[in-house]
Amino acid sequence: MSKLQVLAGSLLSVVLAACSSVPYAQRLQQRQQAYNAAAGTPVRSFRLVLGMQIYSWEPLSETQLVVYTLPQKAYLLDVWPCNNLTFTNVIGLTSFANTVQTGYDKVLAGRPYIPCMIKQIRPVDLAQFKLDKEGQRHMDSVPRSNAGNAPASSGGT
Repeated sequence: MSKLQVLAGSLLSVVLAACSSVPYAQRLQQRQQAYNAAAGTPVRSFRLVLGMQIYSWEPLSETQLVVYTLPQKAYLLDVWPCNNLTFTNVIGLTSFANTVQTGYDKVLAGRPYIPCMIKQIRPVDLAQFKLDKEGQRHMDSVPRSNAGNAPASSGGT
């Protein structure tokens, strides 16, 4: 196979990959708009259900994600930019006394975790939210250390 054929094949695959990401980007933008429309006024914090993991999560951009604490209870989180939030399969969430708070707690994206400070929390009115929940992902909960600067070790996750 000549270098020209390899180059042409590589170029074709890059073009096809770029074309296939357009529907994903449009879908992501549509979901982000729907969640923003269904989100209420900002709250300072939300409580995690004792003894349970976060039900699911869904990235909407590098600065926004939705966290479901229960199937019928969700929060839209605005965070400082997380470089791999839309691509990671695993995130963590710091908390203190099972409470996640703006300005103190962080979303930990990928492994090794990269901390992204939570800027704003808004409850989502799921009755108003019309899109399906296909994009949700499972989330790990990580207790925040007393210092508030670094997350405590989560042991096995």
